[in-house]
Parts: sequence; C-alpha cells; structure tokens
Amino acid sequence: MQPKSAQVPKLNEETKTGFNLKKGINRYFGNMGLLVVILVFGLILSILSPVFLTTTNLVNLLIQSTILACLALGVTFVIITGGIDLSVGSVMAISVAVGLGSIVNNGMPIVVGVIITLLIGVAFGLLNGIVISKLRVPPLIVTLATMGIARGAVLIYTNGSNIHPVPASFVTLATGRVLGIPYLVIMIGLLCIIAYVILSHTVYGRSVYASGGNELAARLAGVKTKTVVTFTYVISGLLAAVAGILLTARLESAGPTIGEGIELTVIAAVVIGGTSLFGGQGSILGTILGVLLITLVSNAVNLLGVPPAWDELVKGVVILIAALLDVYRRKYSDGKVEV
Repeated sequence: MQPKSAQVPKLNEETKTGFNLKKGINRYFGNMGLLVVILVFGLILSILSPVFLTTTNLVNLLIQSTILACLALGVTFVIITGGIDLSVGSVMAISVAVGLGSIVNNGMPIVVGVIITLLIGVAFGLLNGIVISKLRVPPLIVTLATMGIARGAVLIYTNGSNIHPVPASFVTLATGRVLGIPYLVIMIGLLCIIAYVILSHTVYGRSVYASGGNELAARLAGVKTKTVVTFTYVISGLLAAVAGILLTARLESAGPTIGEGIELTVIAAVVIGGTSLFGGQGSILGTILGVLLITLVSNAVNLLGVPPAWDELVKGVVILIAALLDVYRRKYSDGKVEV
C-alpha cells in the first residue's frame, strides 16, 4: 500500500481534456461580465468626451490595442501552463532591431530581415522554455534574466540609437486598409482566430490546459508536459517578434526603448481576461476583452486630459485589481484557493 504522500492524483476528464463544464460556464459568464464592464465604461466615456464615439477615435483605439493584443496572445498560452513571461518587451525590441538592422545596414532583402526577426523571437522563446521545463528553473527568474539579456543586447546592437528608415512595405502595414479596416487590425484578428483554434480545438491546446491544471496527472495521462511548456514560450517569443514588426511599422523606426515596461501591462490584460496566474484556466476571448479594457483605460486618460504621470498609476491599480479578481475567481468559482 502506497504511503499517502506518494499517492498518484486521479486522472479525471478535466486533466485529460483540459476542459471542465463548471469552469467553462464560469469562464463564459466571466467574459460576459467583462464585456458588460467594457460597454458601461465606454458609455460613461462617451458622455464625458464627445470625441470617444467618433470613427477616428474608435479606429485609433483598435490600432492602439494591436501590439498589446499580439503580445497577450502568446502570454496567454504561457500563463495557462502556470508560467510567466517577463521578457516579451525586450525580446520584441532585440528581434526587430536586428531584423531591421540587417535590412537597413546590411542591405539584406526585406523577407530575410523578417525571417531573422522571427527566428530571434523563437530562439529566445526556446531558451526560456528549455531552461524552465528541462532545468526546472522558476519562470519568473528565467524570463527576468532573458529580459535583461535581450534589453542589454539591443542597447549594444543599436548603440543606443534608433534604426531607420523603415522599408515602405513595413509602413504599409500601419497605414494600409481594406474596406476601411486597417491592416494591423486584420492581422491581429487572424492571429486571434488561429490562437483560439489552437487552444480550444487541438490536442496541443488541451495539453496546455492539462499541464497547467495538474502537471503530474497530465504526465501520467501521456502528455509530454515539458515539450508542451517549452512550445508555449516559443509561441510567446514568436508573437513578441511579430509585435515588434507591427510596432516598427507604426513608429517607422526600431530602437532600444521599444517595449520597455509593457510586460506587466500584458500580464494584467491576460489576467483581467480570466486567465489564472495559478494555471489551468484561460481563454483567447477573455484575453481580447482584457486588452480592450486596458486600451480603453489608456484612451480615457488621453481623452479626459489626465496628466501622463497618472497613466502608470492607473495601470498599477488595474494590475492589482486583476490579481485580486484572479484570487476571487478561484475562491468563489472553484470553491478553493490553491497555495
């Protein structure tokens, strides 16, 4: 007879599929509640500022949300496994700096520069994933280290200066439109759909939930949890590189300060959207709603003439609220808080 401490956790349907009916219902109504909050906040903002509901502002609002959304999609995968990625802002900066530098300074074709950008993002994601899953170093420490490595590398590579001019094809990403819809919004919409399908309708997606919900039980059920976790960081790194390309298209330059401090905002958006910091729960739809709420807050700060210094304070409050909501969801929706 096995001692109590060595007993194997039960392999229930939630572990095997990454889905639980009660949690699914709670997540659905949680997303509906967040949507209501966004609509009410938008209504209040439209009353306080007549500019809010103008087409120009609403389109700008969507464009402003694209970079945050791109980063948040990747971080959603990571956090569902119970991990964290603090390196996305720095990875975004080094990836696009080297990629654009290869085009501007070394005369490489644009396609080659884009490939280099994406490969650097994947390389940093792979480094994070291997050290975390294989060597069992805590994600906070690993991604904090790679954040510093990537930020230092981009400072050295750029010598503290911006890289420009940006190729016209890059600028077109930020200025081009189809039926009045900006290319940036269309691209992020497609990425959201792809991420949703992967996370909700594939074996890999179910493995992500299972790895975050109960890693030991998932392994016993045949899930290669180390590979699953590693690949979530690769996805995060890849999408950070994509976000770098999109941001460079908007700014028409790449520099060492790109993405500074965006990590916590990304995490806040993901957690506000219902992804649990404890792992095992989350959705792409929730993340999109979280991104929209964060963007609305920033938009309100601008429209209402609030001093820029308050922007960081507001974001800090939002992050704290996100963490409290996460604990509340686990305590009252799932009936417990794991420690």
